[in-house]
Amino acid sequence: MLKENADNTSHNSVSHKMRYHRFELFMDLIKEIDGPIRILDIGGTEAYWKMMGLNSDRIKITLLNLTSEKTSTSNILSVRGDATNLSSYKDKSFDIVFSNSVIEHLFTEMNQRKMAAEAMRVGRRYFIQTPNFYFPLEPHFLFPFFQFLPKSIRVSLINRFALGHFKRIERIDDARKLVDEIRLLTIKEMKRLFPGSKIWEEKLYGLTKSIIAHNFS
Repeated sequence: MLKENADNTSHNSVSHKMRYHRFELFMDLIKEIDGPIRILDIGGTEAYWKMMGLNSDRIKITLLNLTSEKTSTSNILSVRGDATNLSSYKDKSFDIVFSNSVIEHLFTEMNQRKMAAEAMRVGRRYFIQTPNFYFPLEPHFLFPFFQFLPKSIRVSLINRFALGHFKRIERIDDARKLVDEIRLLTIKEMKRLFPGSKIWEEKLYGLTKSIIAHNFS
C-alpha cells in the first residue's frame, strides 16, 4: 500500500492545488464537530498535514501505515497497521477516519470492501478519497488511458519505461505485482462500498478526477 506523495508535490502543481481545495472542503465539514477531534488517517503522512497548514491543538491525528515513523508534531502519532483489519480499535474509536488515495492500492475488491467496512466501523464519520477510474490520465503512471489497457501491456510498459511516479521496474514479477496492486474505483463502486454516503466529485476540466465519499451532514 503506497502512501500519499504529499511530501514531493510542488505547491504550484495542479495536484497540490486540488489537494488543498479538497482539504478546505474537509475543514469546512469538521466545523460541525465541537470539542477535541480524533482523526485516523489511513495511509497518511505528517508532511501532508504540515503542508495543509493544520494548526489546531484540538485535533489529534493517528497515521496508520504498514510501517510506523517518528513524528515531530505533538498531536500526530504514527502507528503500524493494516487498513483492512483495524481490530485493535473499538467501534467509533475515532471522530473521523480520513484517507487520500489509498483504497485503490489494496489489490482486490474484497480488500477494498474490508477497508471500507473498517473505516465505517471505527469512525463516527469518514472522508475517503480515491482517483476516478474513468479519468483519462491514470494518476499513478501519468499515462493516458493506461487503466483500460490489457494487463499484459501495462506490465510490459512499466517493465520497459519509467512512468509517472515510478522508475522503470526491471523484474517482470515486480511489474506485475504493481499492476495488480492498483485497482481504480468508479463512482458506482464507491457508493456500493460506502452505502448511504455523500459523494463529492472532484473536477478537472469538467471531468471527474477523483471521488470522495463522506457521511458528514
